[in-house]
Amino acid sequence: MAISSAAELSLPAAGTYEIDPAASTVRFATRALGLLPVQGTFSIRQGRITIAETPEASSVGVEMDAASFASGIQRRDDHVRSSDFLDVERHPTIQFRGQSLDQSAQGASLRGELTACGVTQPVVVAIDSLVGEGKRITANGTASIDRYAFGVSKAKGMAARRLKITLDIVAGR
Repeated sequence: MAISSAAELSLPAAGTYEIDPAASTVRFATRALGLLPVQGTFSIRQGRITIAETPEASSVGVEMDAASFASGIQRRDDHVRSSDFLDVERHPTIQFRGQSLDQSAQGASLRGELTACGVTQPVVVAIDSLVGEGKRITANGTASIDRYAFGVSKAKGMAARRLKITLDIVAGR
């Protein structure tokens, strides 16, 4: 079922689907010094998508490895993993718990909570596509994250406050 020209939503059969970490990606994009684009990835450790009989009751759980932060510049990556930013020694995982799939004429979104650096905040993921093909799901979505809301506020002016997160998920059962 197509929701809008911007989003394709074809709900898979009800059931539980395990996210394939090797086939799925979590990408981020932000800016340094207000000008320079910074892009990179996080690895998914594990995740599960539960499609309910009523889509609104569907849920998602994803655990990412905070130490997997990779932007292509080792010095920056090491600094972001330090206690100045992600503090991966104390907070080795980043978790997302999606609790409500909302559908409207404007598109679809997944409302949930993101826990990073020991802080949990509400997050809305705009679903660009969700396609069920037999025992497989593919999904794409984006979210905007305010790093200050998670207590990650070092380097104000040097590193952008907001990050765009893009999710490309493959799951199966």
